[in-house]
This record gives sequence, C-alpha cells and structure tokens, in this order.
Amino acid sequence: MKKGGVLAVILGVSLAAPSYLLAYTGGDVKDGGSISGTVKFAGSVPTPKKLEVTKDKEVCAKGAEKVDKSLVVSNGNVEYAVVSITDIKTGKKIDAKKINLDQQNCEYHPHVVAFPVGTPLEINNPDGILHNIHSYSKVNPTFNIAQPKFKKTVEVKIEKPEAINVKCDVHGWMNGWVVATDNPYVAVTDSSGAFKLTDVPAGSYTVQVWHETLANQKPVTMKVTVKAKEDAKANFELKK
Repeated sequence: MKKGGVLAVILGVSLAAPSYLLAYTGGDVKDGGSISGTVKFAGSVPTPKKLEVTKDKEVCAKGAEKVDKSLVVSNGNVEYAVVSITDIKTGKKIDAKKINLDQQNCEYHPHVVAFPVGTPLEINNPDGILHNIHSYSKVNPTFNIAQPKFKKTVEVKIEKPEAINVKCDVHGWMNGWVVATDNPYVAVTDSSGAFKLTDVPAGSYTVQVWHETLANQKPVTMKVTVKAKEDAKANFELKK
C-alpha cells in the first residue's frame, strides 16, 4: 500500500493521470472477477460533533439527533469511503440509470454518492420546505439550485471526474459529497466498511480509496491483481 501526495479532488486523475487521457470503453466482460475488501480506521475514534438545528425545526429536527458525518466509524470500520479503480481502460458497460440524492429531514441521504460521469443525478426534496443545493466544484460547472416545496425533483449531470462537496444555502449544517469517476468501477463503503467491485476483467489495477477527511489530500492506493472468476482482496487502513 502506498500514499500519493496529490490533492484528490479528481478521482482517477490525481494518482493516475494517463487514465483520464484515454477514453474508457465499456462492453461485455467474459469471465470477470471482482475486488472486495474493507476500509478500517487506525487510532482512537473521535466523538462525532453534534449539529445544531437552527431553522425549520418542525421538519429538520425530526428523527435521530443530527451529527457530523464527515467521519463515521463503527467497530473500526469506515463508512462513506469511496473505492475506485483508477487505471482501467476497458471493462463493463456504464449503467446510465439515475442515481438519487435525497434531502430528507434536512440531511443528505446518502451522505456520499458515487457514480460514473454522465450519469443522471436526481436530487429530491421530500421535506416540503425550501432547500438550495449548492455545489463547490473545481473542474465541473457549479450548480446552485433552489428547491421550494413544489419543486420535488431536479436533475443534474457531472461530465468530468471530480469529488464535489455539496451544501444547502438555507440549512448550513447540511453537507454531503457527489463523486463522479471516469469509469463504472466505484463503490462507497457501507456501515461495515465493506465494498465490492464486480465484473472486473482479469488484469492488474490500481485501486484507490478516497475519504473526505482521512484521504482527500493523500489518497491511499494499492496494486491488485484480478484473476478470471475469482475475488481479489483489497483491505485498506486509514488514519487521521
């Protein structure tokens, strides 16, 4: 495992720039394998910061108490880490079905969403109050979209690989990430820190893990060899 020292704003570019210059080609994968593993946290886990609800409390204060999700660790497992292959040129077809990002009870669900570039991102507002989603992009055009209660859904597309922070201009505690990659081999770790990348052609690849607070400036990478119809393991450990 090794660490790179380049700002990981653009996933799949920061540590493997040549892959961005070569267009990805999708098709049928015969006898594909997979890459699976977990992302662990090394060290003492800090107590999540409680978030104060200061507006629209009749909606925003519903449900469980709100906490900062920039570092969610359970039993040493890191949730919301983004794992991707950065140097793959050909592989499975990109599934262009819509990805949902919900603004529910004044939080983003899920906190991190990842998908290949060009995938429609549907942003939903079931809260019945005004939200305003604002992206903080560096390589893609920013979007700043008001969603009053009658505007339940808007759709955007991210055309270049990038990890983009999104916030709500109405509710300052709302914070999330939209991650677009240049190929379909990307996954977000679940509450057990697990991920799996499927239908990977046999070969040797660079696998990267990105996390908004643990590995956004120095993403962690690993070389993984995939054999036909077999599962290759890639286990990562991140620390502050």
